[in-house]
Amino acid sequence: MSAVEPLVLAHVIRDVLDSFTPITSLRITYNNRLLLAGAELKPSAVVNKPRVDVGGTDLRVFYTLVLVDPDAPSPSNPSLREYLHWMVIDIPGTTGASFGQELMFYERPEPRSGIHRLVFVLFRQLGRGTVFAPDMRHNFNCKNFARQYHLDTVAATYFNYQREAGSGGRRFRPESS
Repeated sequence: MSAVEPLVLAHVIRDVLDSFTPITSLRITYNNRLLLAGAELKPSAVVNKPRVDVGGTDLRVFYTLVLVDPDAPSPSNPSLREYLHWMVIDIPGTTGASFGQELMFYERPEPRSGIHRLVFVLFRQLGRGTVFAPDMRHNFNCKNFARQYHLDTVAATYFNYQREAGSGGRRFRPESS
């Protein structure tokens, strides 16, 4: 299976990104647990920002990492699409997000209803200091952001999440006897 196939199947490529060829590795770890594309995580597992390791071969190449929810506030009415949960810029290749500059602090996801996709996108920047924070977190748009700052999408992954007690199904009242 190709690295982008899960993104196509989950409609991340369409709703969030245009088709791209992954050329840099992106390793995301929540609580020492490696994130696999399409995994299901509860909000309690993503309270703290993850460890993010970026591949590459050159410290002089810089990357921007964003974390967005294309299903905010609910998958049936994503009027805040894409909600920006985190942005780190100027990450040198071969290092991680902790070596970059956090422009939008990590805001933990707190889904109200439905199953949401949370998408990590790694962009290659033109150079250091060439990317700036948006004015608002809601209605962020990865495609427009990439065009505005001349960024190349080089890696992406996602996970699904829902309320802590959520089961993904409809709720019915118990029948009275």
